[in-house]
Amino acid sequence: MAGNSYGTLFKLTTFGESHGDALGGIIDGCPPGIHLDFEAIQFEMNRRKPGQSTIVTQRKEADEVQFLSGIFEGVTTGTPIGFIIPNSNQKPTDYAHLKEAFRPSHADFTYEKKYGIRDYRGGGRSSARETACRVVAGAIAKQVISSIKINAFVSSVGSLFIDKPYQELDFSKIENNPVRCPDEKIAALMEDYIKEIRKQGDTVGGTITCVIQNAPIGLGEPVFDKLHAELGKAMLSINAVKGFEFGSGFCGAQMKGSEHNDLFNADGTTKSNLSGGIQGGISNGMDIYFRVAFKPVATIMQKQETIDNEGNIVELEGKGRHDPCVVPRAVPIVEAMAALVLADFFLLNKTYK
Repeated sequence: MAGNSYGTLFKLTTFGESHGDALGGIIDGCPPGIHLDFEAIQFEMNRRKPGQSTIVTQRKEADEVQFLSGIFEGVTTGTPIGFIIPNSNQKPTDYAHLKEAFRPSHADFTYEKKYGIRDYRGGGRSSARETACRVVAGAIAKQVISSIKINAFVSSVGSLFIDKPYQELDFSKIENNPVRCPDEKIAALMEDYIKEIRKQGDTVGGTITCVIQNAPIGLGEPVFDKLHAELGKAMLSINAVKGFEFGSGFCGAQMKGSEHNDLFNADGTTKSNLSGGIQGGISNGMDIYFRVAFKPVATIMQKQETIDNEGNIVELEGKGRHDPCVVPRAVPIVEAMAALVLADFFLLNKTYK
């Protein structure tokens, strides 16, 4: 299976399945001499791990990372960093009903048709559990680019939206509630709504907004490796993502150039930032911000009509442990993928010096 690596200079390769013995990864290209904060790495893992609140899957995993190489006395050596994350709470029997049937809108069908075989235990390699490896690598990438600040938060769940620009939000409040929404009033409504959706045996989607501050001018490469193109690819590689927009996004298509142009200040900053901190595919020093759309989780606890591997129409009802809404746990994943992109471009920029 190809497609298990991301990055050019700072490169992550992941392996493992949702209900296998362990997940793991290899980070190649991490610079030597980085004094790693292991508590910060585990903090990011705790933000993503299952079972952390009543509005996420109740699978219980410690998600404690075991580093195998590339680190000596807490400092990166410049050699490949190998790590594993044991799966301690496996319940493959929860998925026995999926051995011959395909969940609607899930990767079950496409994986089997592509490879002729699939690991039906929680989706195997297609499970969002794979993203735990990305969070490990992203947490290390954040320490490589420590001067750059990355903050993601839930900006909508279903039809409930934050109606304030990000500049008016207090990012220190993101971790104050299980939804990871910095608007506490909207967060309470979102939490109640997700709980109601769970009672119905259903799921709901949402959006995550990410804001990157203090990024230096010059990150990004013309023509095909534009910064926003790589951010888009990174975000769209996350499970359940259906859309990506940065800066003014699709709203910019409704504007005139006289309204959309970001006029310069004398110091090179701009009076507005509809460009989203990127022009010509290269960072311009302003805040980089984008929004990522997540679909509802495909596995629902309701009966649906589907097909089995013989093409017969059958009835299927979801079982096991699943998120009613994926966005609260996806916040650290979005940050991690953003950090991987930025670390890669940051190191590439050094080759020009």
